[in-house]
Amino acid sequence: MKKESIVLIVTIIATMTLTAWVGNDNTSKVPGNLTEVQIGGQTWMAENLNVESFRNGDPIPEVKSAEEWEKVGKRKKPAWCYYDYTSANGTKYGKLYNWYAVNDPRGLAPDGWHIPDSLEWTQLSNFLGGLKGSCTKLKSTSGWKENGNGTNESGFNGQPAGYSPYNGNCSESGETTRMWMSKEHSKSNAWFCQLEGNKSDVFYYQYYKVQGLSVRCVKD
Repeated sequence: MKKESIVLIVTIIATMTLTAWVGNDNTSKVPGNLTEVQIGGQTWMAENLNVESFRNGDPIPEVKSAEEWEKVGKRKKPAWCYYDYTSANGTKYGKLYNWYAVNDPRGLAPDGWHIPDSLEWTQLSNFLGGLKGSCTKLKSTSGWKENGNGTNESGFNGQPAGYSPYNGNCSESGETTRMWMSKEHSKSNAWFCQLEGNKSDVFYYQYYKVQGLSVRCVKD
């Protein structure tokens, strides 16, 4: 995978006051029983997306095996799965969607929300001090392996959901989370934001659209 280099002009603030955007005081429920959090001038979902249908009500096909996931990817059809195809993982991690679900014109994000682009992810990271170092503030305080837990100072509550690659063999639960962006990179690849358990920085990558990744939405 090729890491995207991003040049940022970051205002350095000597002391950051976190009470304006931290914790339960700034969270509320999104329709569909999801939690939202206000971070700076943005409102984000504080949980991974967990919907089974598009905005117009059409169902998104669920995939229940690695073999089926690979077949769906070859057909370039929208789909979702649970990590390891186990519904109990949906409680912790939400659902994993391929790019074809994310980019479907029927709309994956609930009404009033959208899939963030790189500029919106960068705005979020900049508010927390920049791409370098903000990962720790975005990660949840538990569930990450090898001392990878974050502080969740932001209230974003990033969970180590792992992902489903092109062959459907889910991996990296407890180690990483990959969250789709709204822009494609090429006919086969699209951009996503990655948080890693053993890193304090936020990374942007592009990789196959047939992956199953988490989704976080930002309010319109």
